[in-house]
Amino acid sequence: MEVITKQARQVIEELLDQAKLRPGDLLVIGCSSSEIVGNRIGKGSSMEATQAVYHGIQPVLQERGIKLAAQCCEHLNRALIMERETAEALHLEVVNVRPVPDAGGAFATTVYEKMMHPVAVEHVKAHAGLDIGGTLIGMHLKVVAVPVRLSLNRIGEASILCARTRPKFIGGPRAAYQEV
Repeated sequence: MEVITKQARQVIEELLDQAKLRPGDLLVIGCSSSEIVGNRIGKGSSMEATQAVYHGIQPVLQERGIKLAAQCCEHLNRALIMERETAEALHLEVVNVRPVPDAGGAFATTVYEKMMHPVAVEHVKAHAGLDIGGTLIGMHLKVVAVPVRLSLNRIGEASILCARTRPKFIGGPRAAYQEV
């Protein structure tokens, strides 16, 4: 589990650096603990693995002021767990559900248990995302997602995909753009 914690920390540090997230930005994470421990998604949840991931990412997010939205599994329609303060600041509608390992997933359950005032919401538009094990986080990113390649491509046995977002380019041939 120490290796998983170290991998998660390295991945989150690299992602935040490359995505250029600022304090207050929202990061969505989907995580299959089954995939981390070498099983097929949904076929071998591991609370130990998700706790290892959480211990790797949480201190970095807290230090940098990045807000976390933890994606639940499809049994909760990929709802997201976040702090009530974050949901209120983003004017998101809170829904009534509490994740458990068999309905929501081990990662969302871990995050729910570790947060001070956790709530669930159905939709967000995050600034960046980390998909651990093929959890399909794309629906929770802003419109223009850009792949981010890191030095690691796995946490445990799970493949990872990362993305940042950027504003849409609008206008035409005479438009001038800022660097993003």
